[in-house]
Amino acid sequence: MGTSDWVSTSMPYLTPREKGQPNAWGAEAGKRGSQRIVHAGEVAAPAEVAEALGVVEGDAVVVRRRMMFLDDQPCELTDTYYPLAIARGTRLAGTAKIPGGAVTLLANLGHVGVRVREDVIARMPHAEERDALQTGPDTPVLQLTRTTLDGDDRPIQVDMMTMPADRQRLRYEIRIG
Repeated sequence: MGTSDWVSTSMPYLTPREKGQPNAWGAEAGKRGSQRIVHAGEVAAPAEVAEALGVVEGDAVVVRRRMMFLDDQPCELTDTYYPLAIARGTRLAGTAKIPGGAVTLLANLGHVGVRVREDVIARMPHAEERDALQTGPDTPVLQLTRTTLDGDDRPIQVDMMTMPADRQRLRYEIRIG
C-alpha cells in the first residue's frame, strides 16, 4: 500500500462524540475529510437492508446518502439506513449536517449501539459507482455493510459503504478475554 492509502478502523465511528471532538474519519486518515449529502429521506428498503433492519422488503426506511472525500478526492459512497420509527421527523431524515454526527444524535434519542456486525465483500462496481469514485473499469470495490444493534439486539442503523479496493485497507482489532 502506498503512503496515500487509508487504513480504517471501525471503533471511532461507533461511539457518540463529545462536543468539539473532530470528525472521526478525516482525522483517522490524516487528511482533510469532507462529505456531501446526496440525498436524505424515506425510501423503500432494498432486500439486503430490509433483512438487516428486520423489516419487510419495500417497507419505508430513512436513508442518508453521502459522498465522502479525502483532500477533495472521492473515496467512499456511504448509504446509512434507519428504521422509520427511529428516524422519521429527526435530523437523520434531512440533508443538514448533524452536530456531533448521527451516532451522537441516535444516543441523544435513546438509541445506543452496543454490538456491531460487519460484512465485507469485494465486487466490481456499478457504472455509477465507478463514475462517482473516479476509478478505472478494472478496479474492484469493497462493500462494507455494518449493522449496529442496541442493548435489546434490535438494529438501529445499517451502513452500506462502497470504496475503491486499491485505496483502502480495513483493520479489525479484537480484544480477547
